[in-house]
Parts: sequence; C-alpha cells; structure tokens
Amino acid sequence: MNTIPCFNEYIRQAILKNWNENALTDYQGTTLQYHDVARKIAKLHIAFQSAGIVQGDKIAICGRNSAHWAVTFLATLTYGAVAVPILHEFHAESIHNIVNHSGARLLFVGDYIAKEIDPALMPKLEGILNLPDFSLMISRSEQLTYAREHLNMMFGSKYARAFTKEDVKVYADQPEELALINYTSGTTGYSKGVMLPYRTLSGNIGFCIRRLGEHVKAGSALLDILPMAHMYGLSIEFLFGFCNGCHLFFLNRLPSPSLIARAFTEIRPKLIVAVPLIIEKIIRKRVFPVMQTPRMKLLMAMPVVRDKVRQKICEQVYQAFGGQAYEVIVGGAALSKEVEDFLMQIGFPITVGYGATECAPLISYSDWQVHVAGSCGIAVDGMEVRLSNNEILTRGQNVMLGYYNNDEATREALDKDGWYHTGDLGTMDEEGNIFIRGRRKNMLLGANGQNIYPEEIEDKLSSMPMVNECIVVQRGEKLVALVYPDQDELMHFTEADMEGIMEQNRQELNLRLPAYSRLAQIQLMKEEFQKTPKKSIKRYLYQ
Repeated sequence: MNTIPCFNEYIRQAILKNWNENALTDYQGTTLQYHDVARKIAKLHIAFQSAGIVQGDKIAICGRNSAHWAVTFLATLTYGAVAVPILHEFHAESIHNIVNHSGARLLFVGDYIAKEIDPALMPKLEGILNLPDFSLMISRSEQLTYAREHLNMMFGSKYARAFTKEDVKVYADQPEELALINYTSGTTGYSKGVMLPYRTLSGNIGFCIRRLGEHVKAGSALLDILPMAHMYGLSIEFLFGFCNGCHLFFLNRLPSPSLIARAFTEIRPKLIVAVPLIIEKIIRKRVFPVMQTPRMKLLMAMPVVRDKVRQKICEQVYQAFGGQAYEVIVGGAALSKEVEDFLMQIGFPITVGYGATECAPLISYSDWQVHVAGSCGIAVDGMEVRLSNNEILTRGQNVMLGYYNNDEATREALDKDGWYHTGDLGTMDEEGNIFIRGRRKNMLLGANGQNIYPEEIEDKLSSMPMVNECIVVQRGEKLVALVYPDQDELMHFTEADMEGIMEQNRQELNLRLPAYSRLAQIQLMKEEFQKTPKKSIKRYLYQ
C-alpha cells in the first residue's frame, strides 16, 4: 500500500499545473480558475485553524453540486480534516442523524438545506456555514465567529505581498488514514457511514487518470450531473476531472431532463458519467419512436443501406450528448439490455462500470471499444474479484476500512482475509468480465425453491408498451409487477385501456419466462416510485 501516492498531492499538482486555467463553473454562473480555488482553500484553512479545527475532525457538507461545494471538500481534505458529504436529497431527519452520528464539528449547507434543517437537533455542531458565500448561519464558538468576521484581514496579513504558487500547501496524508465518511443511500432504508481512507481516493483517481487521461485531457469540459455527495459522482466526475486539470461545470439546480439536454449541447463534455435512467430516457423518448416508424423498419431491413442508417442514427444520438464525449460511462444500477444492445449495434461509445460506495466506488470497468455486452468490465487496477456462492467478492486498495461506529455491520461486510462481500450476485467469463444478475437481498424464492432474480424480469418488462418503470415483488407465492406507466402516453387511454394493455404485456412476457418466474398480476402505480439519489427504486417501501 505504500506505493500509492499521497492523495492531496494530486490536488496540489493540479492547481500548480493549471494555475491560470478555468477550474469550476456554476452552470450559467461564475467561474473559478485553479488559482481562485487555491485562494479559497487557503482562506478556509485559516478559518479552520482559527476556529480550533484539528486534523481528524469531521466537517459535513450538504447541498446541491456547486463550485463552493467542491472548494469546501478540497479544503477539508487538504487541511487533514475528515469530510462527511451528505446527499442534499436526504430528509432533514436523516441529515440531523448523520451530523450527530459522525460527530461533525462544522456543517456547510446550501440555500435549500438551510431552510430545512433545525440546528437545535444537532447540539454538538459548533457552526453552520452557508455554501453560497461561506457566511455564518449559526455559530456556537467565539473562535469561529471571530475567524469568519476577520477572515479577509487574517488572509491579507498572512499573504501580505501576494498569494502565489509557493503558498499552496496541503496536508501530507497517509494511505490508511481516514479521508471521508460517506453515508450510503441504499434501497434498504438504512444508512451506514462508510469509512474511506486516502488510499481509496488515490486508487480511484490514479486509475481514471491512467485509463482516461489520454482521451480526456487537461482543459477538457466536464459536466457534473451526479450528486458529489455520492461516491460515483464525487470520484469519477469531480475528483478525476479536477486532478486531471479539466474545466468542471455544475448543474447547481434540479437537473431536469431538459436542463441536462441543454447543458450537453452548450458544454459539449469530453466524458459523460451517468446513471442508466438518464441514458434510457433519452433513447426511449427520442430514438426508439423513430426506429418504430414503417419507413425506418423498411430501411433497416435492407442490407445495402442498413449500415449507413445505423451510422446516421449514431451521429444523431452522439450529438444529443454534446458530440464531443470520448465515451459514456454508465453505473450505479443496471442498464436496460434493450438500450445497451441498441447502442452497441449502432457503434455508440457506451460502457458500463461497476462499483460500490465501499470501494470509493470502482470495482470494474472496461473501455467502450472492448466492452462486452451485458457485462460491467473487468477488475480495475489494484482490485481482485472472485465469486463465492455466486456472490461477488472484492478486495484491494479501493476497499473501505469499515462502517463508522458499527462493528457488527463491518464484520458482515469484510471477512478476515479482507474480502468485501458486495451482496451482488453474478458470473464471470474466462477474460474476467463481470456480469451482474441482481442483489442477493432482492432474490426471491419460488414455490419449489427456485431462485428468482426480479431484475431479470424487470429488464424484459421495461421494454414493453406503456411501461416507464417497474419492480417485481412477491405476494405470498405469487409474483406481482408494480408498474408506473408512461405519463406522456397515459392521457390517450382510459383506465380500462391501461389494464388491458398491461394484461397483454403480462401474457407476452410470461411466454418468455420459465413457469416458476411468471407474473400473476401487473398492478398500476398512480405515483412515481420513491428513489435513492442515484435513481434506484427504494424496493423496501413496496415489498
């Protein structure tokens, strides 16, 4: 493990190499260059020190993606404090619990979060600061109050002549030292604090720079869509991009499909990191309807023009993502087989990775040019993967230390040999490509003891008429699909029509399934499924 470079040195070198280049931009807002980021980090370091914050203290951050969110995170780690990123989509009660459980001394919050939380329910906090301008929302420390009120004076006194490259200082972290605690947002309803040491960040960022750096060079534009409080967005979008000298754009508001589409067109990102929901909505809404027209079906049936038609479609889809991306990396959940097969057939640069918060997050990945359909790549550098009773196990430099103040959960997840038990079921081919079958906890047991993987049924059902989202649950010995229908088409049909369409879907689907995994019923949902921030349905709410 001693060969892993100091993580904070990645940050320092990125700042020094790209001093006068654009670094962080709030979409349609202000831009910070790398030297601006360095100055703001230095100011926060003065504030931390003056407020009595010491190495190892916890600093929580909760808000939508923004340049100041990024600065706060970088300042926390380069000071030697422990970051506690909190998803802004958590309810106030969860935010209170995480702040209290982690023992955070400071909390940085966005505008929306500031209105939701109750400081009285976080009694050990010494201060709450607003992310937009770093002003004090509440202070319970005279030291903190003084530091914030006199920060500009103290900064000017310390750097009387000018703030230069020689003034950029970072904490010399050790590989096994705790860097951050990331609270999971899983589908079980229970958050655990994943303790990630610096080596996990170095492992992830080093791998991305080696594998993607030649295609995504310094100065490239990147669009951060995923929440940075989630490890997928934090490591693969933000930290890789910053350490690689890229120009990062943040959608610091609710990322609606129309906003994302407009941002793709304007920013033209060099790499796209996304969850399946974003990709699938674009393909199902914009592309598949065109593919189903009689004229397109006729053209696709003609071998002479088929390849040219596919090339034209690929160009149009590619432009919808900005027309500059080296590849689109999908992770966080399973990508629809129908969508993946289509994108691969037209030659679109799509690949699927696999990871977990507990691995910060990378476990496996393959470049789009060698991506195997249905797989999520091979083990990344520094990681091993094996199967035990069909469960995927992994160990290596990206694996967590354990769960914060939860020894029982740690023992369940990490065995004595250092293998992390992912809870995911899968297979591997001879080349090491990993194929996910589903979550162990989601697996259902048939009447005669057969293992039923609901994700496999859901993948087929998702491609059928009027199905927008679905999950399969067990009611007694029967399997029932819960379906949230396509809202754009719903207005054209009566309730009786919809029931008829779903019954036809059920019968057609059952013809493609073994007898023990056939659906007894499809039940229509009136409201959209509740989801985690990475857009996985919270299954436990519907069992």
